[in-house]
Amino acid sequence: THFVAAVPARLAASRLPGKPLADIGGRPMVVRVADQAVRSGAAEVWVAADDARIVDAVQANGHRA
Repeated sequence: THFVAAVPARLAASRLPGKPLADIGGRPMVVRVADQAVRSGAAEVWVAADDARIVDAVQANGHRA
């Protein structure tokens, strides 16, 4: 089955601001989520971000944002 995964990432979330860039084992959380989305078999994985810092982190780790 062909599917595309979209990962939403909001830096300004009210419950936990900055969560997408939180360091987990040396990598930003949003990058770990994108890695898992790739492992799901998605034909494409995109991160939808509201801040350039998220875009930069995602792209620096080989994903699309």
